[in-house]
Amino acid sequence: TSAYSSPAKSLGDPGITPLSPSHIAKDSDADDAVEQLFLVVVAIDFGTTSSGYAYSFTKEPECIHVMRRWEGGDPGVSNQKTPTTILLTPERKFHSFGYAARDFYHDLDPTESKHWLYFEKFKMKLHTTGNLTMETDLTAANGKKVKALEIFAYALQFFKEQALKELSDQGGSDFENTEVRWVITVPAIWKQPAKQFMRQAAYKAGMASPENPEQLIIALEPEAASIYCRKLRLHQMIDLSSRAPVNGYSPSDTIGTGFTQAKEHIRRNRQSRTFLVENVIGEIWSELEEGSDRYIVVDSGGGTVDITVHQIRLPEGHLKELYKATGGPYGSLGVDYEFEKLLCKIFGEDFIEQFKIKRPAAWVDLMIAFESRKRAAAPDRTNPLNITLPFSFIDYYKKFRGHSVEHALRKSNVDFVKWSSQGMLRMSPDAMNALFKPTIDQIVQHLSDVFDKPEVTNVKFLFLVGGFAESPLLQQAVQSAFGSRCRVIIPQDVGLTILKGAVLFGLDPAVIKVRRSPLTYGVGVLNRFVEGKHPPEKLLIKDGTRWCTDVFDKFISADQSVALGETVTRSYTPAKPSQLVIVINIYSSEQDNVSFITEAGVKKCGTLRLDLTGTDASVPNRREIKTLMQFGDTEIKAMAIDVATSKSVKVGIDFLNY
Repeated sequence: TSAYSSPAKSLGDPGITPLSPSHIAKDSDADDAVEQLFLVVVAIDFGTTSSGYAYSFTKEPECIHVMRRWEGGDPGVSNQKTPTTILLTPERKFHSFGYAARDFYHDLDPTESKHWLYFEKFKMKLHTTGNLTMETDLTAANGKKVKALEIFAYALQFFKEQALKELSDQGGSDFENTEVRWVITVPAIWKQPAKQFMRQAAYKAGMASPENPEQLIIALEPEAASIYCRKLRLHQMIDLSSRAPVNGYSPSDTIGTGFTQAKEHIRRNRQSRTFLVENVIGEIWSELEEGSDRYIVVDSGGGTVDITVHQIRLPEGHLKELYKATGGPYGSLGVDYEFEKLLCKIFGEDFIEQFKIKRPAAWVDLMIAFESRKRAAAPDRTNPLNITLPFSFIDYYKKFRGHSVEHALRKSNVDFVKWSSQGMLRMSPDAMNALFKPTIDQIVQHLSDVFDKPEVTNVKFLFLVGGFAESPLLQQAVQSAFGSRCRVIIPQDVGLTILKGAVLFGLDPAVIKVRRSPLTYGVGVLNRFVEGKHPPEKLLIKDGTRWCTDVFDKFISADQSVALGETVTRSYTPAKPSQLVIVINIYSSEQDNVSFITEAGVKKCGTLRLDLTGTDASVPNRREIKTLMQFGDTEIKAMAIDVATSKSVKVGIDFLNY
């Protein structure tokens, strides 16, 4: 039996039974009345490894401003975004975020630093936690635990304050939070609880509130990228597959020099930090035939890779999602993990584990050194890559093992990593490429699976976006695997693609017209018991009527396409006419075919409780209760209305508290 007892048998709740065949009502004007006017849209790209924000004033939507330059920054890493790191004092109060947090933590004396709480790469916890709740913990570098909701709220509050401060400085007067529409991006492959978690953290950070939810939009990262890619002009992208010269470069050097020159061009324009987005669909789209041509957006970031398949609907250029988002934890963190495995192989797992705990700041240093070398990896590189080992690594290793780091390298049979006399690990390019291989192979394999799906035919373009898309190794792998099937295109300044797209989404949320539902939704009902059709253990006899309990009455199936704001309506009637409190339980499942709410994988995610006591007694004997579910944004709303009296209740679907 399931963890949920049969709703009909519990609490003497007689339940509801369907009145009408199901039908879908397109309810277009339900939401238009509450459209608020915001002065500015601020989008936050809260990434696994780095984060940033950008904004645009609703009066001049063609200008997107990327946040001002941050303090700090690493050699070899462009710092348009800041690392997603956060530091709390020993008293668990917010101290700093980003480079500031990292540098402060690093400069603390080891005796002191072990009391401070330092967090990095913590966003992945929302993807990997199976049963996420408001109580889920995160572990700091020193092993202490803090509620994830608090950390996320601190981080969002930091961005909120930074953005409002920048807006106030720019406008010369204080900017109020009420004047801002916030957009936060999340991976499309995240499960619903994680998406809802982000919204709760934003409420805690004071960006919006349950009373005013439309002030915050939770946008899906690849959708945001897709919106931006539609606006690309030819000079704003690098076409890896073109055989003709692009921007005047011949194809042989497009990947290497084209990218460098593109970067130069961006660097020159960096000071402005303002990007002009023309109010058109870029020329590249003129090649797409409406209705048949598709494009794929591959959003490869630090933690996850998210793949979505879209179709463009001309002339307005609305997007239609054709295949539910897929992907997995194949972000660039996988490369860091391989590097860690390599270190364990050379120096011993026991040492690395101890070193991380005893010298957490030095470990962070080592990973920063690796990060900048990781960015120098390229398919045609011939000279070795040097990674500086922190002094405390060398020192602690000698204490721990009683022999030198150099000795360890000599006796480990890892022949492609050598010790250089300047205190560095020298990695051959092949050794570095080997660290990328498992992650890149997974991305290519996953993409192949998507290309093999029947819904995914006629793919014209593949857009490679996200921070990891800057890697020439990933570019080359994707180009060689899929270049014959479609054109592989990389927007310039690819790490900011999602941020800019999220701003555009906030300015015009209606641009995404059709989504795929990630789950099947329905309500628990009683049906008349049919011998031979219904399992005997579901039989319930009430007042002489034979009912089948626990029936899952489906509103929408997983992977069914839903227009934004689409409402599905069903009518029910109380199984017992005299019943005055009607409870409707909403359930979800990842499976398409669900017959009973007791099946494995069915989760309760909402309750509508309609209290009709005190209403007029002259109600018809078959009372009609209309139940509506409105799909669309990353949020889903449900409502029940008593037709005779117009009494109604509303509820948002909740995946965290059941």
